[in-house]
Amino acid sequence: MARTRKSDYDREADRGGVYLRERRAELRVDRSNQVPGLVPEAAGRTSAASRRSADPDPPARTDQPAREDPALRAQVPAPQSVPLPDPLRLYRGGTLRGAVSAYETWGQLNSARDNAILLFTGLSPSAHAASSERDPSPGWWQRMIGPGLAIDTRRYFVICVNSLGSCFGSTGAASIDPLSGQPYRLNFPEIAVEDIAAAGFHSTQVLGVKRIDSVIGASLGGMSVIAFAAQFPRAARRLISISGTPAASPFAIALRSVQREAIMRDPEWRAGQYPPDRPPRNGLTVARKLGTITYRSAAEWRQRFARKPLTERAPARPSPFAARFAVEGYLGAQAERFIQIFDPNCYLYLSSAMDRFDLAEHGGSYAAALREVSCERALVIGVESDLLFPIDEQSAIAEAFRLNGIPVRLARLPSLEGHDAFLVDIPRFDAEIRDFLA
Repeated sequence: MARTRKSDYDREADRGGVYLRERRAELRVDRSNQVPGLVPEAAGRTSAASRRSADPDPPARTDQPAREDPALRAQVPAPQSVPLPDPLRLYRGGTLRGAVSAYETWGQLNSARDNAILLFTGLSPSAHAASSERDPSPGWWQRMIGPGLAIDTRRYFVICVNSLGSCFGSTGAASIDPLSGQPYRLNFPEIAVEDIAAAGFHSTQVLGVKRIDSVIGASLGGMSVIAFAAQFPRAARRLISISGTPAASPFAIALRSVQREAIMRDPEWRAGQYPPDRPPRNGLTVARKLGTITYRSAAEWRQRFARKPLTERAPARPSPFAARFAVEGYLGAQAERFIQIFDPNCYLYLSSAMDRFDLAEHGGSYAAALREVSCERALVIGVESDLLFPIDEQSAIAEAFRLNGIPVRLARLPSLEGHDAFLVDIPRFDAEIRDFLA
């Protein structure tokens, strides 16, 4: 099949399924030894707490699951976690007790405690954005974070947080409810993008940061950056929002509503009460395939796959509806890896949070929401071929900063890869971010 540039997710996702079977049995958490400050790793575990991201770029095969190397099981540590305020009061009215935020760090916090970069992720990834001494496996933004790279760990103390509500160590629907001793499932309160942003801010405080140098995020992370700015307007010197939106478009809402419906119509969903070893795989598969279609541009799909056939041998008596095209095999392989590591209920909660986010709730307009922001400057990056978060949405974010007198650059990148370009078209994103942070 045709291949284009692979994202850094590929290298991480090859080992993504390793954790799922190990973690599924770990449904009960002993919080008796928790102390303020850094908390035991187990406090952040969930029933599906694989800490790998979920956006691989495998060959277009449908007959092979994600490849796993059992020898790697004992080598990759689980994420560290910090405690969040207890109780944690959520943006839409709920509360959480004993909530934690999973994180990873690179570089060193300086004596002034003001060289930290806070990194928010998209919907799918864990906090493992790059390799480290603690975990040498490649991360989802491996070519962007490290010594001498665009986000230079010789200068900055980089903190990547797993989104609150996710299933890679931070408290989410698959985590244990301390009141019942059982997974929250649908008893988990509604999560907002504002809560993800607030959890990131609180994480930096526990880790000793006095003032954040820069807040960076892409996709859901790009939304989290502007939610952060609206809630903590003086907390950071600089802001970088990548492929984000100030409010979900009707197209994105419609897409995600169908994705959620696919999960909830799967009989195995059981109104959210599925056992850890029998999640609604078919529904999550369809949801992931739908999402994957929108993560790349139509032009790239055409260039990459055209009408090329699947490469594997057809069965002797194939169904008339069996997959025949390479693009179908690619979608199947993507979905197969994703369902091995992501919790369906967590997907529902985060997807809904993205739909409900509207920056204008903070003051009546986008500009009013950012009126109190005192950052020195901002960078907003969009991709001209982005189908999911069109570039006019990034333009609206930049305009809100401009109306408040904040120096802002809107970078309109001509990448072919659509919404996922920040994971693939590294040279263009490297140049923009490197120049901004210089």
